[in-house]
Amino acid sequence: MIGSVWRELILEMYPEADLYDPADEVTLAEVEKRLMLPLPFELASLLREADGVTNEYGDAVVWSARRLVEDNLAMRGEPDYLELYAPFDEMIFFGDSDMGPQFAYVHTDYGPGIVVWDHETDRRRLVVVSLRDYLARCLIQGNSWFR
Repeated sequence: MIGSVWRELILEMYPEADLYDPADEVTLAEVEKRLMLPLPFELASLLREADGVTNEYGDAVVWSARRLVEDNLAMRGEPDYLELYAPFDEMIFFGDSDMGPQFAYVHTDYGPGIVVWDHETDRRRLVVVSLRDYLARCLIQGNSWFR
């Protein structure tokens, strides 16, 4: 069934994953409006099938649409962050690891890519170019794949 491509892929890679009910179009439009950035196609597509993905340990591999808005706006508006870190305005954070780093979409010269952000150093490093690769690494390789 074409409507469950992401769900099937995730459960095939990681049967223990928890997938939440889909986000609706109104919710996704609100995410884009509040973040003032378009959602990457593949992320929006996944959220239409599952509004968030966690592994068996409770790590938020992909955040819900609500958390996307809350966490991104909080990071962009936190006064300490404005002093300590480069701007986050062109990034959409969407997942994290229990090891501390967070993952975000950024636009590169070649299109969207996924970076890992280290809050201790403010280092932003491109780690994968597709959501499928990100999910495979998170769900199959475990928490330290991005090192």
